Amino acid sequence: MMNAKISGIASYVPDDILDNEMLSKMVDTNDEWITTRVGVKERRILHEEGTGSSYLGTRAVKRLLADCGVAPDEVELLICATSNPDYRFPSTASVIAHECGLQKAYAYDIQAACAGFIVTMQAARAYIQSGLYKKIIVVCAEKMSSMTDYEDRSTCPLFGDAAAAVLIEPTDEPVGVMDGEFHVDGTGLPHLLMKAGGSVRPATEETVAAREHFIYQEGRAVYKHAVRDMLSSSQSVMARNGLTVEDIDWFVPHQANLRIIEAIAGRTKIAPEKVLVNIQHYGNTSAASIPLCLDEYKKRLRKGDKIVMTAFGAGFTWGAMYIIWAFDTK
Repeated sequence: MMNAKISGIASYVPDDILDNEMLSKMVDTNDEWITTRVGVKERRILHEEGTGSSYLGTRAVKRLLADCGVAPDEVELLICATSNPDYRFPSTASVIAHECGLQKAYAYDIQAACAGFIVTMQAARAYIQSGLYKKIIVVCAEKMSSMTDYEDRSTCPLFGDAAAAVLIEPTDEPVGVMDGEFHVDGTGLPHLLMKAGGSVRPATEETVAAREHFIYQEGRAVYKHAVRDMLSSSQSVMARNGLTVEDIDWFVPHQANLRIIEAIAGRTKIAPEKVLVNIQHYGNTSAASIPLCLDEYKKRLRKGDKIVMTAFGAGFTWGAMYIIWAFDTK
């Protein structure tokens, strides 16, 4: 059976930086409080009027195509992971595909919150292994600032805007996506959600006045579940594939909170130098966080490197994925 490999990666972040000092002038907080609790120093914000997640995703995909030397007409499928679609419909993937000139590709969205990248990778893997498609783009595009309440000091320091994209292709080499494990637990609904704007609670003057169209998060509950579930799924994937922490070259957790990352890494006893972290520069970029981190560190990655990725998000939905890196960065 053919395997699915990442054969290229690219990302895009806006130019505008919102650092902790600037944020402290908007809400009752300060650099020490934010750094100590979540580890974020700055985040990127998309300010261009009339732009959404597709703007970010389009730029990441265009960079990917250029870097890989792939023509738009060669792409057969584009899947976009996002919790911040441009519109309730049509899909953000359809907008990105149009803007990138992918005239022969089908395109659709996946909503798996912060676990979006690894969930979408699993879908792309299945398409490749079935033989249905041979060139797939997975793009994660998140304008998190669009649903961040900058009057809520507990959540507004966390989030930033970004997009990242990977090219997925078949291979008969022993590289690519080797295994994945995914879970969902609907009892997490009240702890992490946007309360209004969907079909259960459509937008009204009252929902807008109550600021119910922003992220609502109960931090302690989310922290507890995130550490437990990202840890257990990572350990499960490693055990299933006969991997020890010494075998792993890189561990890439979702960049939600530095304290969560440190807790998971400490309990797995993975050496700190193997844990890829960039949350201090970008904050939590939801589905984009893992591929954004991989792209930032790609010059360190070598063909054959064993990588475990894990994520946790609203739903609750979480999981882990084991990949073997497929190329050396030029």
